[in-house]
Amino acid sequence: MSIHRQTGRELLIDLVSLSSPSGEEREAAELLVEFFESHDREVRIDEVGNVRAPADDRVLLTSHIDTVPGDIPVRTEDGTLWGRGSVDATGPLCAMAVAAVETGTSFVGVVGEETDSRGAWHLIEDRESPDALINGEPSGWDGVTLGYRGMLAGTYVATSESGHTSRPGPNAIQHAIGWWSSVEERFSPNEDEEWEPVFERVTTKPVEIEGGTDPDGLSVSATLDGQFRVPPSMTTEEVREIAEGQLRTDTDAAGSVNWGKPIPPVMESPRTELARAFRVAIRGEGGDPRLLRKTGTSDMNIYASAWDCPMVTYGPGDSDLDHAPDERLDLDEYDRSITVLEEVANRL
Repeated sequence: MSIHRQTGRELLIDLVSLSSPSGEEREAAELLVEFFESHDREVRIDEVGNVRAPADDRVLLTSHIDTVPGDIPVRTEDGTLWGRGSVDATGPLCAMAVAAVETGTSFVGVVGEETDSRGAWHLIEDRESPDALINGEPSGWDGVTLGYRGMLAGTYVATSESGHTSRPGPNAIQHAIGWWSSVEERFSPNEDEEWEPVFERVTTKPVEIEGGTDPDGLSVSATLDGQFRVPPSMTTEEVREIAEGQLRTDTDAAGSVNWGKPIPPVMESPRTELARAFRVAIRGEGGDPRLLRKTGTSDMNIYASAWDCPMVTYGPGDSDLDHAPDERLDLDEYDRSITVLEEVANRL
């Protein structure tokens, strides 16, 4: 059954109009189920909340249902849709849903990408690899993302005895600050070295720090949450070893780091049949294909860690508007991305 482009736009507007931050995707998931059922497709919501519409597995189209929080009044103005998620990633999600129905390919809308990626982790444990995978994130209708840096997150924890602030010895808060300062210095580019693009470097970012005298009044504690973005030239384990090497070992107040689940970097070849199909499809729509590498991390990293198949990330929208207060999507670009996805799926 052919879907009129207006129907595809209505799906997009309806989904953007729903609030679906991570952990609250159920209503949006049920709307996706209604869409697939209305086009006679098998579809279900799985144990973790993913929307799964299995079909021809030569291509799996997948994007995330959840968005970051933020209330942006939904409106359509001069061919542009404003609203939270219009770019990241409800636009790519809806384009893939429409293309999946049009071409008879498999589709999964996953949950939790903006937090713990629980939908993607569940997927790789619960099903076999497809022949090829297209992950949905904004790349622009004429862009194809082949690479992402990985991510390693850790929480530094330290405790020290309480004492008068006039005492010269460092407390747990100073230990936390000292560790992070040494980590940042260790991964900072050397001025004498040749300049490297951000994609090819480890970058560090503290995301939260807490500390102070404990309720018992006898100790001072501190925690610091930090993130490391890891280029394909390194492994998350190598970055972890370097970071732990900056811990002080000459004092009982030295802290330790509790590490989260690492997400490895990914860099796909531009010479796969899938990548070639995208170049042909984009040129067929009058575009000049752009091959991209992103400095962030996506669910494609997780899929690549488990599945040995060609994959790319693709979707309409300007990624500079991800999470932004003026997030918006050009509807003509959205239509074009559907055409590209359909052409790629049909070629494969």
